[in-house]
Amino acid sequence: MYGSYLGRPKPGHNSMHTNMIKTLIMTLIIGTTALAGCLENEDASSNDSNLESLVVAFSLKDDYTNVDENPQRFADYLGQALNMDVSLYPIDSEGAAMQALRFGNADIAFMDGGAAWVGWQQYGLDALAADQKSDGRTYYSAHAVVLKDSEIAQAHLDDDPTTDPFSLMAGKTSCHTGWLKSAGMLLPMGFLIGNGYANVIGDANDVESLRSTITNFFNEDASIPDSGTPYYSYSGAVKCLSEGVGDVAFAKDSTIASYCGNEDASTNEAWCLPESDYILLPSYGNAPSHPVMYNPDTSDATTMALVQDVLVDMANTEDGQSILENVLNTPAISATTAVEHLSSYGNLIEDVPGISAYYDTKFSINDSIEPTISNIRIAFEMKDDYENPAENPQVLADFIAKQTGVTVTLYPVASEGAIIEALRFGNADIAFMDGGAAWVGWKEYGLAAMAADLKSDGRTHYDAHAVVLNGSDIANAYLDNDSTTDPFAMMEGKTSCHTGWLKSAGMLLPMGHLISQGYAPVVGPQDDIESLRDTITSFFNENASIPESGTPYYSYSGAVKCLTEGVGDVAFAKDSTVASYCGNEEASDNADWCLPESEYILLPSYGSAPSHPVMYNPATLDVQTRTAILNALLALNSEMYVEDYPMQGQNYTGCYSMVSHQVDSTSPQEACGDQILSNVLNTGGLVEVNSQEHLGSYSSLISAIPGISSYFDSKYEIAE
Repeated sequence: MYGSYLGRPKPGHNSMHTNMIKTLIMTLIIGTTALAGCLENEDASSNDSNLESLVVAFSLKDDYTNVDENPQRFADYLGQALNMDVSLYPIDSEGAAMQALRFGNADIAFMDGGAAWVGWQQYGLDALAADQKSDGRTYYSAHAVVLKDSEIAQAHLDDDPTTDPFSLMAGKTSCHTGWLKSAGMLLPMGFLIGNGYANVIGDANDVESLRSTITNFFNEDASIPDSGTPYYSYSGAVKCLSEGVGDVAFAKDSTIASYCGNEDASTNEAWCLPESDYILLPSYGNAPSHPVMYNPDTSDATTMALVQDVLVDMANTEDGQSILENVLNTPAISATTAVEHLSSYGNLIEDVPGISAYYDTKFSINDSIEPTISNIRIAFEMKDDYENPAENPQVLADFIAKQTGVTVTLYPVASEGAIIEALRFGNADIAFMDGGAAWVGWKEYGLAAMAADLKSDGRTHYDAHAVVLNGSDIANAYLDNDSTTDPFAMMEGKTSCHTGWLKSAGMLLPMGHLISQGYAPVVGPQDDIESLRDTITSFFNENASIPESGTPYYSYSGAVKCLTEGVGDVAFAKDSTVASYCGNEEASDNADWCLPESEYILLPSYGSAPSHPVMYNPATLDVQTRTAILNALLALNSEMYVEDYPMQGQNYTGCYSMVSHQVDSTSPQEACGDQILSNVLNTGGLVEVNSQEHLGSYSSLISAIPGISSYFDSKYEIAE
């Protein structure tokens, strides 16, 4: 019954499918780095925390007449269990709790579902655990309730997949629990809007548009009660339905049983009908319990794993049970992640008009973060002179200064090694680096990534592939749908075509894959980069093409040319290489050595090469200043230069803000965000990243290369 119509796509509407895809992508991306995954790799029983203290954000009273309710008991319990100092950080609102986690003033905080969702979506907070409800769940299901003799109920009960009870709600009178209540309004309206039943009426950025959306889809008599009125809350919504005021009520799954399901009918509410008269439609979503949130960027994973274990175990101790009951108001706590706990809720409420702006106001969130330092320094390789002033990185410094309100200066460097040194020793605060240097900075010196530039296709990486010819035994092994034939194993003894010595996609990544997966044993000393050459000729053969710059088979095109002309059996290149040189609509535009594009078979990617990240040193750059810098960098994406741009009956020339929809006609063209991105940074945009997300795949492969660390140290002239 559920699957027959719930979320069934409407004609011309595909939002349900879109939401499912979003959920899947979020699960794949975020779930790979969620804390639950970390716990499998951490020995939580070792108590090997990298922190000596823990700070809990908590709403405190001035005085506790009942000492059992004092949250200091909770702090003391954690401190004893974790064998570390645990203190309380006083907060007076959900917004304050969010800010405390964002800027590292606290390590964990209990938050309600709305605040947790904002913290997760906007600021990268994650869930560690969540409190349980009385029935052991960490959520309650939201449902529409109708009377059994209604046409909506009949459409639900008739086992006919063509009758959709949700579409029959149009024009009916709805009974909500109150304005902007989760189960009574936000979740059902998010579902109805997201699945194309109800159209937003009014400004999509104004939460007040939800009221007109409700009265347009249902009718003007919709019950949206204020606190203290007869139809307010869960019981009020069902009372509204029971007394014939409305046709459908929105409530949580336990509402009917709580008020109208007692064995002794005399103990039910006076307005109750027999319990069997109420029909619950399938749940359209879950409202989460209070999660315990933390900031992955400022938290130690081992410590968080230990905290999670202690929280979950509280229900198994006498003192823990007392604290759960009296301080935390829950019978127990369960381990979870933000994806697991908040995704269903988030996928629904994000379709409610103006909900993000509403929550920002409700939680008093201000993204205008001020740096804690008076001068931000950017390490940058500079020329002595810039004939084109648009290419001068000073315009980048000026832009960030304008955004942050503090002085921004350039710290001149002559090499990637000098950039690493500048960040290590606090001579610079941020720097743009290539992937190899960033990896060294991350792995050897604790530097971290905050953002990365975008490639022409909008990605922050390119995929590395092996390319073979159609009809070869390697291609056949890949295309035969036989799991026992391994195309990578069949490369042994073949002739390889590399792009050049120690090139990422053409050598380091494929050899890192082959070595780490056990195909190619290292030949020679593990700490000597020259062992890689012997490893290549041992696994492939002595005819392996390792070309020098300027020779015919150098670079991506050269590697594929090497394959095409029969010099080699497998080429290593990036994902776009074949299409770039041999995939043009006009065959005359292809390279003269190209075969038809269909003749080239790309094996599955064995890794990704990262774009240029913006790196910083967490030991010298505080979280608040880092956030201010990141906001300023991302603001580059929101400005574009326009010339004679028509808007509201006038033509404008200047820097157009896609956020404020205003044109700054006083700034020169080179000072606009899109121009700085193009002229100074050579990219179409910047996105927020973290080190593991951006460099992890690259790192796991090149770490297997013999002598790679010492090679990079030498290349970047890094000395201890």
